[in-house]
Amino acid sequence: MLLNSAVDLLQNEEVEAIIGPGSSMQANFMIGLGSKVRVPIISFSATSPSLSSLQSQYFIRATLNDSAQVPAIRAIVQAFGWREVVLIYVDNEYGNGVMPSLTSALLEVDAHVTYWSPIHPSVTDDQLVEELHKLMKMPTRVFIVHMLTPLGYRLFTKANEAGMMKEGYVWILTDGITDFLSALNASAIDSMQGVLGVKPHVPRTKELESFKIRWKKKIQEEYPTNEISELNIFGLWAYDAACALAMAVEKLGAGNFSLQKTNISRDSTGFESIRVSPVGPNILHSLLSTRFRGLSGDFQIGDGQLHTSAFQIVNVIGEGERGVGFWTPENGIVRRSNSTSKANLRAITWPGESPSVPKGWVLPTNGKKLKIGVPVKEGFSEFVKVTRDPKTNTTNITGYCIAIFDSVMQTLPYAYKYVPFETPDGKAAGSYDELVSQVYFQKYDAVVGDTTILANRSLYVDFTLPYTESGVSMIVPIINNKSKNAWVFLKPLTWDLWVTSACFFVFIGFVIWTLEHRINEDFRGPRSHQVGTIFWFSFSTLVFAQRERIISNLARFVMIIWFFVVLILTQSYTASLTSMLTVQQLKPTITDINELIRTGQRVGYQNGSFIFAFLKRMKFDESNLVKYDSPEQLDGLFSNGSRKGGIAAAFEEIPYTKLFLAKYCSKYTVVQPTYKFDGFGFVFPKHSPLVSDVSMRILNLTEGDQTAKFEKVWFEQNSSCLGLNSSPSSDSIGVDSFWGLFLIAGVASSAALIICMVTFLYENRDALVQLDPPTPVWRKIKALATRFDNKDLSSHTFRKSEMGERSGINGMDAVTASPATNYPPSPSSLSVQTQSNFAFSRPASEYGDPMSPNGQTSPETAFGIELANSNQEPKGVPEAVHVNN
Repeated sequence: MLLNSAVDLLQNEEVEAIIGPGSSMQANFMIGLGSKVRVPIISFSATSPSLSSLQSQYFIRATLNDSAQVPAIRAIVQAFGWREVVLIYVDNEYGNGVMPSLTSALLEVDAHVTYWSPIHPSVTDDQLVEELHKLMKMPTRVFIVHMLTPLGYRLFTKANEAGMMKEGYVWILTDGITDFLSALNASAIDSMQGVLGVKPHVPRTKELESFKIRWKKKIQEEYPTNEISELNIFGLWAYDAACALAMAVEKLGAGNFSLQKTNISRDSTGFESIRVSPVGPNILHSLLSTRFRGLSGDFQIGDGQLHTSAFQIVNVIGEGERGVGFWTPENGIVRRSNSTSKANLRAITWPGESPSVPKGWVLPTNGKKLKIGVPVKEGFSEFVKVTRDPKTNTTNITGYCIAIFDSVMQTLPYAYKYVPFETPDGKAAGSYDELVSQVYFQKYDAVVGDTTILANRSLYVDFTLPYTESGVSMIVPIINNKSKNAWVFLKPLTWDLWVTSACFFVFIGFVIWTLEHRINEDFRGPRSHQVGTIFWFSFSTLVFAQRERIISNLARFVMIIWFFVVLILTQSYTASLTSMLTVQQLKPTITDINELIRTGQRVGYQNGSFIFAFLKRMKFDESNLVKYDSPEQLDGLFSNGSRKGGIAAAFEEIPYTKLFLAKYCSKYTVVQPTYKFDGFGFVFPKHSPLVSDVSMRILNLTEGDQTAKFEKVWFEQNSSCLGLNSSPSSDSIGVDSFWGLFLIAGVASSAALIICMVTFLYENRDALVQLDPPTPVWRKIKALATRFDNKDLSSHTFRKSEMGERSGINGMDAVTASPATNYPPSPSSLSVQTQSNFAFSRPASEYGDPMSPNGQTSPETAFGIELANSNQEPKGVPEAVHVNN
């Protein structure tokens, strides 16, 4: 009928443009016909995206493509965090056209279509109910419905009767139904309470309101007995399409139209000849450039279809719909159409009159319980233990992993049951990888146990967050090296610290000798005695046994700091040596994994574990890999050793390692490094919505003290054992631990030494200036050294009265030295002639200390004598010595 009408218009009426067809299914033929005769086909209701693939320039879609609403639907799903949806659509050109783009768009926001439900247009009520019951048994509760109003009304009526419009369900409508909500009766609206829908946004304008009044008046005049309904979006698009065509023709003018029948084309269907429009291309070009403000909004054709505008999001509540927000291509979801700031939607009433956002999935009450697969193993039963009661033939499953999962699931409303992964005779049915694969093959809904999160497993299943520590470490035996080492007393300190300490002892002794030599009798005497004093004094401070008095304030300052350094050093040495002689001498037999590989020693791994593949990647020879099932078996392998069919080391995950060391901490230890893995996690199918719920509960569990309580119950605790990260051996103490103390002592000692030498040079400055300039520098230095070696009689330690010790002195010409005094005689006149012609009035005594009549020697006189003596070139007898009595 449509075909004949179109051909009649083109052949007999010689039309230059056609507005129509009314549906996407009718458009295919019309599009081809329009292209053949070059007549623009303008449709205001053919919305199927598949029509765009025909790529006909003469097909103008004065309506929105169904795919235009897909971003708005995707934004709603993303805003509420739903991860799984079910698509319900009419099984025809209209329904199938938008499914590919909708599915792809949802994947972009990590939302997956778990089921496609095509509904035939002529479906019976029984078939519809059967399909709805199938959907009820699925966990997904988010349904996107894409169909037209008549079928949609039947769908929601049956869904309401089946109990699918209650709390927990989510229904989202495309514009195929949303555009006609105002035309539905009260019964239909009542069955759709809580539904969300999207539809093209039509701005309210005076022109629109005026047109609606005129349209109602016109309809009432022509059809007085019919009920007047609201004008929908398709009516507005039809009006705007007619206006656009009229404006395009007006722009061309009447002179561009010809009534002559010109070029003829033969219709492919066998119809009579059809005229090819001479002005169709001109109309098309004019129409594409037409822009105006229509009743539906801005009218603009781009890429052969109406430009995408905003969509309104509505909520069916009460007697009709209520706007809750908008979606625009520029700003996404907004609360008001003229707003650019993103905000949440207005309050939504969900199905069942619930104000709470549905999570989008549940385990249906009329469905099966979750089948939870658990591993069956012989050892490490603290994690998972499967036992069977022979009397009742019931299976009891316990363990740390089971306790964690049960605790998590107590806060979630899901029913489940444990199913052991075993053979008919009760043995393990395969490895952990094979157990995990059962979830992928849908034999189990989840796996609970000591299952490690691995990248290759995550390719086909999803894991929750880990609930145990992560990593793989190497377990090795330990040996007791206590003792029988004669040089163990040297081990507390490293060699560099021994050398540094010795150097500082000598340096401090030298500094103290320098500061005390001129003023302290304890630091004087023959040179060999003074050198011995330096070493004796410095090393005796090690045990604070020094007997020499300290007089100088600078020396006292240095000793205060040095005593603190010695105290810290000796206490640290004592503590380290004590540790080495007691518990810290337990050392691992192997400390490097490369040593195991290089020497070809045998290593162990737990049966069924991923560690077997890990060791092969580490370049271990497969023939050197030994499997074990229990801690007891592992201990036996260690006892035999690698050469007797046992093992030298074992690689195990941290939870197992902690359990093993709790039983055998005195025999084994852990050697670093720890290889990073993600710990134990629960296994669920890919994209399962349970993952987020269970992971959240695991976080709540691990952040509290509940996991510690479970560990205390299921794992044997031994407080005398070393911690997992504790090293069984004690490292020697190095310079790095004391460089700060040595720096302080060195700076203080050097500063005191510099102050002492500067003070000495300052006191002898006048004598140094008065020396004869030709005197060589080395002679001056030698004279200074000689002077420094003498007593500093100006010190308070040497100030003694000499008046009572002198008797029989005739004036000041002669002085007789008494054997009981330490002071040399002072002749009244002493003349010393040297090659340098120095002459002094006071000789040096046999002790090298010239005296003045009052017992003091001026620095100038003393320094001159010393320099004169150093300048003499001995020839057996001095040139001249004159003593005048």
